[in-house]
Amino acid sequence: MLETLFAIALKIFKKLLTNTTNCRILYRMKVTAIIPDNIISEVKQYSHGKNITESLIIALSEWLSLKKIKELNNNIQNNPLEFNNYNAELLRNINRM
Repeated sequence: MLETLFAIALKIFKKLLTNTTNCRILYRMKVTAIIPDNIISEVKQYSHGKNITESLIIALSEWLSLKKIKELNNNIQNNPLEFNNYNAELLRNINRM
C-alpha cells in the first residue's frame, strides 16, 4: 500500500518537474572541464555523436560498461563458477534426448 502511494507521488512529482530548472538539476549535471582538443576530436570521431555533449555521453557510457565488465571478470577470476553436478558425459546424454 505504502509502495503504491509512493509510486503515485513520484509520478506526480515528475510531472510537476518536467521541463523545469528543478528537473534539470535532479536528472543531469552541467560540468565545465578543461579537456585537450585532440581528445575531444578523437571522442567525436569514434563515438559518432551529433555534438560534443552527446559524444562525451556515449564515450563515458561505454567506458563505464567496460569497467563493469572488467570488474565482473575479476570477480569471476577470484571466485570461479562451479558446476558440481554436471560433466561432459551427462551433458551429452541430456542433449541427445
